[in-house]
Amino acid sequence: MESQQRQSSRFKAPWGSLLIIISTAATFLLVGIPVLSVVFDVASNASDAPVVIAVPLIILIAVIPFLIRGYIISGKSLIVQRLFWNNVLDLSDLMSIDVNPEAMSKSIRTFGNGGLFSFSGRYRNKALGPYRAFATKLENSVVLKFTDKTVVVTPDNPQLFVERVKSIQSA
Repeated sequence: MESQQRQSSRFKAPWGSLLIIISTAATFLLVGIPVLSVVFDVASNASDAPVVIAVPLIILIAVIPFLIRGYIISGKSLIVQRLFWNNVLDLSDLMSIDVNPEAMSKSIRTFGNGGLFSFSGRYRNKALGPYRAFATKLENSVVLKFTDKTVVVTPDNPQLFVERVKSIQSA
């Protein structure tokens, strides 16, 4: 049983209050713009209609697949579960792993999503330098430092997550 747990461990990706607030507000805005434009006939000009109605809905639909469903530690890999695919990170070149609730504070997003269903993509701050985030609840941040990159994930039980990764490294 213990060896099976080392082989594969699943962790949820809970949403923090900041992600809930941003996602809810943005969803209302992105759905509200087209609805209100139809109700109040704002997009009566034929050339305005596609922009006012379609673009907000396209943005919303385009971002949904990037949400993070969970994390799986399997063998020597960390699997970040998205809606329709997985990002796989090889843990064999992992140098360190630590729980750091402040890891993403004062970060600048250089490319990616800043809170619409996830905090994911490329970020930078003074403490970590450039890093990749797969985050949903910032206070659960775990920093993985590899030989060539830094990654932040936010599993539901950060301490247990770190213990499981360290146990597979020592196996």
